[in-house]
Amino acid sequence: MKNYFKKLGNVWPKLNGQKKNEEKASSVGKLIALNQVGRPQWTPRQYDALTAEGYQKHIIVYRAVSSIARAAASVPCRLYKNDEELLSHPLLTLLHHPSPRQGGSAFVEAVLSYLLLAGNSYIEIVSDMKGKPAELYPLRPDRIQILPGASGVPQAFKYTVNGTKRHLNVDPATGWSHVLHLKLFHPLNDWYGMSPIEAAACSINQHNTVASHNLALLQNGGRPSGALMVGRNDRSLNLTDEQRQELREDVRGLYQGNDNAGRILVLEGDFEWQEMGLSPKDLDFIEGKSMTAREIAQAYGVPPMLVGVRGDATFSNYREARFHLWEDTILPLLDYFTDELNRWLAPQFEPGLRLAHDVDRIPALAQRREEAWSKIANASFLTMNEKRHAVGYVPLANGDQV
Repeated sequence: MKNYFKKLGNVWPKLNGQKKNEEKASSVGKLIALNQVGRPQWTPRQYDALTAEGYQKHIIVYRAVSSIARAAASVPCRLYKNDEELLSHPLLTLLHHPSPRQGGSAFVEAVLSYLLLAGNSYIEIVSDMKGKPAELYPLRPDRIQILPGASGVPQAFKYTVNGTKRHLNVDPATGWSHVLHLKLFHPLNDWYGMSPIEAAACSINQHNTVASHNLALLQNGGRPSGALMVGRNDRSLNLTDEQRQELREDVRGLYQGNDNAGRILVLEGDFEWQEMGLSPKDLDFIEGKSMTAREIAQAYGVPPMLVGVRGDATFSNYREARFHLWEDTILPLLDYFTDELNRWLAPQFEPGLRLAHDVDRIPALAQRREEAWSKIANASFLTMNEKRHAVGYVPLANGDQV
C-alpha cells in the first residue's frame, strides 16, 4: 500500500526535515475539525424552490397533497338548474373532458395540486367560434404574473412560457377574465395566495436536513466525523491554511464513504486522531422526524396517521381519521372550488346553473350519511318534502303533508 503520509511531504514539515516560512498558528491549538457547524440555510420562498424541497424531495408533503387532490378529484359533480338536476349539458361535458390531453379527474387533480403547493392555481378558458367555453387548461403558477389594477381588480394576467408572453386581460367593469385565479388566504398579499408549504417551511427544512444527515452518516460507515490533532507534544509544529486543506481533502478521500468503511488510519509523527462519538440516543433521529412530519401534516389538515406518522393518538382508528380528513379539509376545498366555478364558468352557458359535488358518493362519509338519514326519517314533525330537501332530493307533488 502506498504510504499516504509520505505523499503529503509538504503537510508534515517535521517528517521531511523542511521548514515552512509561511505559518499560521491556530487559535484553538493544533486542531483540525473535519466538520464545522454553520448557519442554517432556509429554502427560498419561491414556488420552484418550495416545490423542489417540499414536494419532490419530501414524502410527507407529496403524500398529503396527492391524498387531498386525488380524493377531491374522485367526487362526481352534478349540475342543477332551478333545483332540477340536469343529467346532460355542455357544461358537464366540458368538465368531464376539459381538453384533448386531459380528462376530468386529472384536470381537477392538477388544479387543486397547484393550489396546495403554490397557494395559487389558474384555469384558462378557450372559447369556440360562438364564444362559448370549449376547453379548460390548468396553468402553472410560476408562469403567471398578476398586473395589479387601480380598483383592486387585476388589470391582466401575464403568462410567460419559454420567453413568449401573453396578456390575458380582465374586464375592469365586471372583473371577469378568461383566467380563473384560485388562491388561499394570504394575510400580507392582496394578489397572491399563501401556500401551506410556506407555513411548514421550517419543519420541511428540518425533516430534509435530518434525512440528509442520516444518509451522510450511513455513507460514512455509520461513524461520525472526528478531529486530527497535530503537534500536541510539539508546539512548534504549525500548518498553513493550504496544508490544512490538503490534509483534510486527502483524509476524506481515503477514509470516508461506504467503500472506505473500516479502513485503518495509520498516523506517523506527532499526530493523534480524536473521534467525535455519538451515543445511540444521538443517532436516533426517528422521534425528530416524526415530530416534523406531524407538523407538516397538520399544515395541510391531514391526520398524521394517514401519511404514515406513527404514535399519533388523536384519532382512535383509521376510519375516523379519514372521516376528519374529508370533513375538515377536502369538503371545504371542494366547496370553494365549486363556488368559484359557479361564479366564473357556469354563467357563460346560461343563467341559473349550479354545480354541486355528490357527497353521497363518498365512502368515508357513509356512516355520517346513514346517521343523518336515520334522524331525518324519524323526525315526525317534518313533511316528506322537508325530509327530501334536507337530504338533497327534489320535492314530490303531494309531499307537503306531515
